[in-house]
Amino acid sequence: MVKKLAKYWVNGILTIVPIGLVIYVVVQVFQFLDGLLGKSLRKELGDGVYVPGLGILVTIVLITLIGWLATYWFSARVIEWMERLLQKIPFVKSLYSIIKETIGSIFGEKKSFSKVALVTMPNNPMKVLGFITVENLDALGDPLKDHIAIYVPQTFQVAGVTFLIPKEHVELLDITPEEAMRFILSGGVSGS
Repeated sequence: MVKKLAKYWVNGILTIVPIGLVIYVVVQVFQFLDGLLGKSLRKELGDGVYVPGLGILVTIVLITLIGWLATYWFSARVIEWMERLLQKIPFVKSLYSIIKETIGSIFGEKKSFSKVALVTMPNNPMKVLGFITVENLDALGDPLKDHIAIYVPQTFQVAGVTFLIPKEHVELLDITPEEAMRFILSGGVSGS
């Protein structure tokens, strides 16, 4: 009887924890995004008129409007001026460059993480799954001219490590980046 109850308890945990975590994450992301402009809108409209989600909608509209304005000459000049200003402030310059390049590599024209790589560790049968981020490292000098940059995410985290690996130790896999990321982040549990 105790074994059956324990089995039911484990099945309950396996059922409810993933659902609960997904609901929790979705609610937290919704509240964060809605709160970006939602707090200001609540003050202007009053709590009785404010509709949850209006902050997200206004944020999406504003981001789209800024993107549209950035394509025109005058707006593009203002944005270039702001970027030049940010590039002159020591700490902000580095932070801005890293954020801009990272966002551009994920969402922009030149997408990183679009090629999944299987890396065989030198003198070791161990293999690592990652994403090719840079295929030409000539700018870093001769010792790295035959290397490529592979980003390896860590399991159960958002963090990861970038390795510079000889090209002969890298094999491209015919799977989607989403499948690879799901496999890596779940520790191999998902997608196996």
